[in-house]
This record gives sequence, structure tokens and C-alpha cells, in this order.
Amino acid sequence: MSAIGRKDVSERMKRYWMARRNASKKYNGAAMKNTTTGARRGDSKAKVGPSTVEDYLAGVPEPAVTALKKLRETIRSVVPREATEVISYRMPAFRYNGVLVWYAAFSNHVSLFPSAAVLAAFKDDLAGFKTSKGTVQFSTDKPLPIALIKRIVKARVEEVERKKRG
Repeated sequence: MSAIGRKDVSERMKRYWMARRNASKKYNGAAMKNTTTGARRGDSKAKVGPSTVEDYLAGVPEPAVTALKKLRETIRSVVPREATEVISYRMPAFRYNGVLVWYAAFSNHVSLFPSAAVLAAFKDDLAGFKTSKGTVQFSTDKPLPIALIKRIVKARVEEVERKKRG
């Protein structure tokens, strides 16, 4: 290869490596916008979730808020006194040796998120409700099955305590 050919290749390689270095800086923070926790790059209107359960409830419209408050009251009646309410995954939850259950409101239902194992144990009792692997949905236009919810939450508390004992 002639000296001119080598120089041309050398210049192209230099431009290539400079471009790679600049791209690397861009993604390593040198040219990246500052974002808040949970925000996506380039998403200037990233949603910031509620910081307390009361904040969450304040943002829920009727009729879901009434059903959600009743669900919260029912859960609170069976969890241990030491359980605390927290926001986890932008949803309210009760924590006791880890998260016991999450609960949330949607446009036409409220959901309870215990665990897949607990819901599997109540498969027959939940036949009339929409379920998925780890959640059960209760329609806002029907009364909540209070007794069933209490049994599900008690089973979840027992599951968490069993795991803690090892």
C-alpha cells in the first residue's frame, strides 16, 4: 500500500474512533440531560408517582375511590398492627416483613395484588372475578366480597410469616 493510501486509511480510522468516543461520552453522561428517578431519557413530562397513600387516594376519581377506601379498610383490619402503608411501584401497599399486598384503582375496577400462590389457593372462590397470575379485579359497580378479601389477605400474611421462619 502506498504512503498516500495509508494516510487516507489512517484519517478514516481516526474519524471513526473520534465518533465512537463522542458517542460514548454522550451515553456516559457528558452530553445527557439530567433526569429524575423513574424518568425515561427524552421524556420531559415523566410522571412522578404519589409519595403517600393519601396522595394516591386524592388522585382517584369516583366511584373507584369509594371502593378503594373500602378495600384499604378491609385489608387494614386483618394485617398485623406492625404493618405499615407504603407506596411501591406507584401503588399503595401494606408492608410487613416485605410487601404483603398491593392494591390499586382503575377506571372500572379495583385490584388486589397478593401473590400468585395465594390466588391459586383461592382459585375456586375467585371463579366469578377476573384474575391473572398475581392479581384479582373487583368491579366498582358491585359490592366488594369483604369476607373473601379478608381470607386472601390472612393467607398472604401466613405465607410471609412462613417464609420468615424459614
